Amino acid sequence: MEDEEILPEALPAPMVVEFTEEEFETPEIDDLSSAEPRQVMELPRAEPTPDGRARVVTVMNQKGGVGKTTTVINIATHLALHGVRVLVVDCDQQGNCATGLGIDKSRVVHTTRTLFTEPENAPACRHATAIPGLHLIVGERSLVGIEQELSTMLGRERCLIDGLEPLLQHYDLVLLDTAPSLGLVTINALVASDAVLVPVQTEFFALEGVAMLASTIREVRRRLNPKLGFDGVMMTMHAPTLLNSQVKSQLMETFGDLMIEPPIRRNIKLAEAPSEGVPIHIHAPESNGGHDYRLLAQNLAERWGFELE
Repeated sequence: MEDEEILPEALPAPMVVEFTEEEFETPEIDDLSSAEPRQVMELPRAEPTPDGRARVVTVMNQKGGVGKTTTVINIATHLALHGVRVLVVDCDQQGNCATGLGIDKSRVVHTTRTLFTEPENAPACRHATAIPGLHLIVGERSLVGIEQELSTMLGRERCLIDGLEPLLQHYDLVLLDTAPSLGLVTINALVASDAVLVPVQTEFFALEGVAMLASTIREVRRRLNPKLGFDGVMMTMHAPTLLNSQVKSQLMETFGDLMIEPPIRRNIKLAEAPSEGVPIHIHAPESNGGHDYRLLAQNLAERWGFELE
């Protein structure tokens, strides 16, 4: 890109904790379910991306702790390592994307808040990471107060569109990481997006959570963004237990070809990677987590029409 030189370099964040736990291989068990076959849930599908513009995808689940940030970091990293130009926008006030990519948030001046409030400064919000072709707009706690600030603005649901617009021609994919809540920042992310990618944990409330999210997406489509749809549902924190296998079977029956495999297995290496400030593809590429995210990213690339190098 023409303005690559002006991007600030990534600054290493200090290691927070050192893990000593070892990873053990556990065999998968057959999917079991005593439930009757379910009718496939009809979810709105996302439309193709216009030529010459990045595909904007919100990674979202209104339930917390399902691996949204881990998913954003590792999908973005794998695609960037194979020639896809990726921008990650952290719309969560916790700002964990910066930690996971080794950037010290305390030294960042322009953040996602700038993107909302000063769209003319959007190019200066981007930060280079240690991964070539992967840039980050850092989220941090000032996003907490922006909800009230936006609430008084005309067209408050479309502020993020203005901030992203000058950047879309420079990337192939923009991934938005969101908080597990439906505030104005998350609504802005949905309004600015072409599609939603939903990580779900393979546990009991997974179907209920996606059904609630589907209702939200339909409402956003009806009122604010008629092109918004689903790109897929993916499974996280999967373990070879009877319950997890039953939930996986239920998800496959309910969402049909919207399900993206493989499920991401529980893996200590995925927990270690953020403490090192690197994605799993660098920290432990041959671990279960590295293997699963590599295959998942490849399947998503095919769905999105990206040719990987």
